[in-house]
Amino acid sequence: ALEPLSVGLAIGVASALTGYLSHPSFYCNYVECCPSDRQRLNATALKAQLDTKLFGQHLAKDVVLKAVMGFSTNPSPKKPLALSLHGWAGTGKNFLSQILAEHIHRAGLRSKFVHLFLATLHFPHYDQVNLYKEQLQNWIRGNVSACPHSVFIFDEMDKMHPGLIDAIKPFLDYYEQVDGVSYRKAIFIFLSNAGGDLINKAALDFWISGKQREEIQLKDLEPLLSVGVFNNKNSGLWHSSLIDRNLIDYFVPFLPLEHKHVKMCIRAEMRARGYEVNEDVVQAVVDEMTFFPKEQRIYSDKGCKTVQAKLDIHEDV
Repeated sequence: ALEPLSVGLAIGVASALTGYLSHPSFYCNYVECCPSDRQRLNATALKAQLDTKLFGQHLAKDVVLKAVMGFSTNPSPKKPLALSLHGWAGTGKNFLSQILAEHIHRAGLRSKFVHLFLATLHFPHYDQVNLYKEQLQNWIRGNVSACPHSVFIFDEMDKMHPGLIDAIKPFLDYYEQVDGVSYRKAIFIFLSNAGGDLINKAALDFWISGKQREEIQLKDLEPLLSVGVFNNKNSGLWHSSLIDRNLIDYFVPFLPLEHKHVKMCIRAEMRARGYEVNEDVVQAVVDEMTFFPKEQRIYSDKGCKTVQAKLDIHEDV
């Protein structure tokens, strides 16, 4: 027979060990946990990464950094943070979203608390919009219930069926709870090419008037964007209640990239591949890319989107 003292000691040790292994400080080193309200974003680290990896987007960096940091340090936000990023392909919208995701959740886009929706993949059929609305609501409700700090990224908004995104309106509004769930600490990010033409025209007008692109301020573009995408049937936000009810906090413009910014992208890609930067290769890649307007050739029409593919054919150099 076991001695009562031995049995008691064994139970005590087992209980202590179980308690230690299940303690968040230990458990969350091995299994991803939802961040607590006490955890804060590192503003210095986020700014440093944006400064060194996102090129030519002074407006986007400034607006998003201030918006996200202000939201994360607010102990009691009145609504979720909603950002709508606009600009042509290759200007950095997806890249910025990826950087944000990595700073909010360590696993970034691989995190079970970060959810990426692609319009053409997840919502392909117009005749199933009502089903998509129900599925989208259930998905958001379930994931915010599991982690209040969930991040939802909607890419290809310009390919989203009209009216579909309005299904999430109750979750973005100024409600303390919806069916017993609070959505106030979640972040919603919308990515769209819609409005890119408006942004490009404004940037070109600044250039023609002799002003520096860094002089462009949010107030110069945000009103144009909000009205433009609201009235654009191919924006995903056409006549959307999200705009009508002022539930999108910021319309963030991504400016067209100039030659110097494309060169920055090429150099960064070369370093990422472990190469020494070769300026002859940098120039060769730039020369293979197309720019607009046709006469002035100021802005890259694909941003940095084709840099990786263009660099592939120069790897032997």
